[in-house]
Amino acid sequence: MKLKIKSGDTVRVMAGDHKGEEGKVVTIFSSKNRAIVEGVNLISKHTKPSAQNPQGGIVKKEASIHISNLMLIESGNAVKVGFRTEGDKKVRFSKKSDKAI
Repeated sequence: MKLKIKSGDTVRVMAGDHKGEEGKVVTIFSSKNRAIVEGVNLISKHTKPSAQNPQGGIVKKEASIHISNLMLIESGNAVKVGFRTEGDKKVRFSKKSDKAI
C-alpha cells in the first residue's frame, strides 16, 4: 500500500484521543501503517537505571499513531493527497488547491 504521508510532513490528528493536535512526522512504520508524530500521543515509560540514564524513572515519549487518523497540513488547512505524473516524476499533490507538495 502506498502511503500518502512521509517523514518531515506536518500533519493534524483527525480522530482519537488527540484529535485536533498538530505535529511533524518523525518516523513512519510502513509495514504497520503507523507513524510517530512530534508532541502527539505522549506516553509515560518507566525506565530502569542504565549507563545512559543512571537516574532511571518515568520518561515521557511519543507513541505511534495509525496513519488513517492523520491528514497532511498545507497552509493551515488539512488536505487530501493524490498522486500524478509530471514529466517523468511521480509527485504528490493537494486535492484542495491542486498544487504539487
